[in-house]
Amino acid sequence: MNRKRIINENLIAPCGMNCAICMAHLREKNKCAGCNQGPTNISCLRCKIRNCTERKGKYCFDCDQFPCDKLKHLDKRYRTKYGMSEIENLELIRNKGIDKLLEREQKKWSCKKCGRLRSCHNGLCYNCDDHKLK
Repeated sequence: MNRKRIINENLIAPCGMNCAICMAHLREKNKCAGCNQGPTNISCLRCKIRNCTERKGKYCFDCDQFPCDKLKHLDKRYRTKYGMSEIENLELIRNKGIDKLLEREQKKWSCKKCGRLRSCHNGLCYNCDDHKLK
């Protein structure tokens, strides 16, 4: 039996993205370790939000400009295309703590068929090939 993939704090990017549900992290070939784990994905390496020097702490809410235009643009794209919000994730961390976000994300993105995590980008479970979130 396959072990369930558990989301941990190190997989939450500075922008609030849950790298555990990113298709670049979930895939087997050329797997990205995540923004905080020494990313190998070119998008992460070039990310202006991840590489921002204005942030004073671990997350974007630790910045005087939160939410900045870059984060608002990313958030709008993810709300529209993938039904998730980095800004909402960050506000939950700031107001209720990282454990509340991790708990919510585990419930929201777990595959109904096998319990492993699905990709937010395409809805696929890379473990059992179950298609699209329902």
